[in-house]
Amino acid sequence: MKRSSNSHSIETVFAQADGVIDPQTGGVVPPLQMATTFVRGEDNQPLSPDHIYSRDDSDLCRLAEAILAKAEDAEAGLLLPSGMAAVAAVMRTVPTGGRIILQSGIYWGVIKWVREFCARRSIDLIEVDCSDTAALRSVAVSADILWIETPSNPYLKTTDIKACAGIVAEIGATLVVDSTAATPVLSQPLNHGADIVMHSATKGINGHSDVLAGFLACRDASSDLWQAILTDRHDAGAVIGTFEAWLLIRGMRTLPLRIERMCQNAQTLAEFLSNHPSVEHVLYPGLPSDAGHDIAQRQMKGGFGSLLSIRVKGGREAALSAIGKLNLFKRATSLGGVESLVEHRHTIEDTVPDDLLRLSVGIEAVDDLIADLDNALR
Repeated sequence: MKRSSNSHSIETVFAQADGVIDPQTGGVVPPLQMATTFVRGEDNQPLSPDHIYSRDDSDLCRLAEAILAKAEDAEAGLLLPSGMAAVAAVMRTVPTGGRIILQSGIYWGVIKWVREFCARRSIDLIEVDCSDTAALRSVAVSADILWIETPSNPYLKTTDIKACAGIVAEIGATLVVDSTAATPVLSQPLNHGADIVMHSATKGINGHSDVLAGFLACRDASSDLWQAILTDRHDAGAVIGTFEAWLLIRGMRTLPLRIERMCQNAQTLAEFLSNHPSVEHVLYPGLPSDAGHDIAQRQMKGGFGSLLSIRVKGGREAALSAIGKLNLFKRATSLGGVESLVEHRHTIEDTVPDDLLRLSVGIEAVDDLIADLDNALR
């Protein structure tokens, strides 16, 4: 595949798939090469030095990594078969007897996996609300990794990345930021001092609820930690399939436009719901009343994301009644797709308040979404 060498804005890089043109046909869509292995010549040398075996030699995987690395202003990027695979690849760099500081109240799948991993490996695990910088500083001791998620899922807390970077510099840790809810369009954690940024690319990056993928990007590709992650992916075979990479690239071409619309819709809904008689509280960093609003303004650009949560007056029964009446909002897990989703998170994660509904806001007409919510809540 032939790639443009010009430097363009990230919106243009996304829209044009980094300028790739199929050299054989001139096609403006990257070609899909499904081969898993590639022949050698009579001298037993590869016909193409970049094509030996698809575990490492997928042009589409490389292209998607290059686009996302540019979006994150990173030295290098790495795709994996799911967000949790990306989480595990980072965490497995921590040696037996090491220490991880983990933000509390984040995506439950990460918390559960890390707790079990640390128990198996005799790794000291400290869980703390990292959106409270003072609380984080009070427990900060020498550690291998400080893992934060901002905005967090499902509480939409905003954590000060720059403040966390200052703390890890003191304790000798690596700062990893799960930026799934922000996407590279809204935030570049590496530019605020993070060492590694992680995405569940299944969510907003893909945006169409049809691909599982995880992504990691780093500030220093020569670091021992990044090299360990590269080795882990290669040796463990945690690679994304060629067709999945192709779908991911197709989804990314509209990423900036999708995120713009989703943020506009989410902001409008947050403001509407904050004045709704059936809503106790709205959790969304785009609201000036939100505790993390000022920090979010500093480290996010173009919006505050498509994810928000509400606390429904009347508790569990009222929340379940409302979710059962929604029509446009589909009752399903996940987030970041073009269709709006709703989840009663307590049903699968009993640490979450039972009056909380998590909304993933899509690209539909916002008046239709407002009407759907208003009807269900009333």
